[in-house]
Amino acid sequence: MRICIFGAGAIGGFIAAYMARAGIEVSIVARGAHLAAIRAQGLTVETRDETFTVPVRASEDPADLGVQDGVFVTVKAPSLPSVAGLIGPLLAPDTPVTFLTNGVPWWYFHGHGGAWDGRRLPMLDPGDVLWSAIGPRRLVGGIAWPASSVPQPGVVRLTDPRSRPTILGAPDGTLSSGAVLLQQALERAGLPVQMEDRIRDRIWEKLAFNLSAGPLCVLTETPVRSTHEEPALIEVSRRVMAEAAELIAALGCRAEIDVERIVATNMQLGHRPSVLQDLQASRPMEIDALYNVPLQLAALTGTRMPTLEMLAALIRVKARSLGL
Repeated sequence: MRICIFGAGAIGGFIAAYMARAGIEVSIVARGAHLAAIRAQGLTVETRDETFTVPVRASEDPADLGVQDGVFVTVKAPSLPSVAGLIGPLLAPDTPVTFLTNGVPWWYFHGHGGAWDGRRLPMLDPGDVLWSAIGPRRLVGGIAWPASSVPQPGVVRLTDPRSRPTILGAPDGTLSSGAVLLQQALERAGLPVQMEDRIRDRIWEKLAFNLSAGPLCVLTETPVRSTHEEPALIEVSRRVMAEAAELIAALGCRAEIDVERIVATNMQLGHRPSVLQDLQASRPMEIDALYNVPLQLAALTGTRMPTLEMLAALIRVKARSLGL
């Protein structure tokens, strides 16, 4: 089984390391100091239970890695259009590709059914470059939950890689052979995985969680727990989740959002969400996938989201002021 992880950062890095340790023929597409460190010293994973290092084949050029049986794309949403021009050498006609990204995925309406079926999201896939490069036959929806970071090149840190399963599912709800192959790769690596026939429901559950504190973390530049030390900000969190629930229902999804449980969880989380990590590293943030596109979908469905509108506007101003 040949598996490529396209983007071996916080999420892709730990998946690649666990696969390599399990003996899977895994390779990664990476760049810069992270790539140099992996080539020189291997890829290191630090968890609360263990630290281990594995050698992993790595290149910035996918053509060096050859055709794969499966591909996990784990780069951030702003980088996805650039993936389209590079991923071709990894793909056979039946190679499944899953995108473990935050927010609304670029393929959201593929296989959706109903009046919106096949609708495109140019903010996430300008010029349909991903649609053309990947094609619907290869698509597998994906969600990864573990909170992780890259504290230094070649090192991925996370508390517990098995805390919640990676979720996979075909956009049209069928059990595709590609999804099964990716499931088998994760299982062989000892990582929990869950197959889902309503992948959008699960996407919205994670996005609602991201919305509960992520915007506040960006605006205050503090970890999740710090944003919930102010009662007024807890109410903002509740309001934005209530707005998300209305949008989810308007789109015909059935996500499970326990607002008070999420608030209680946020009060304990010392983690910096990935969108804040990007801000503090002066990298482009996933503003479109997390905030702007949900607002577009709200307009499409006639759903009012005034709290998210305000938070997103403030974040856009902040990003422009920093040149991000």
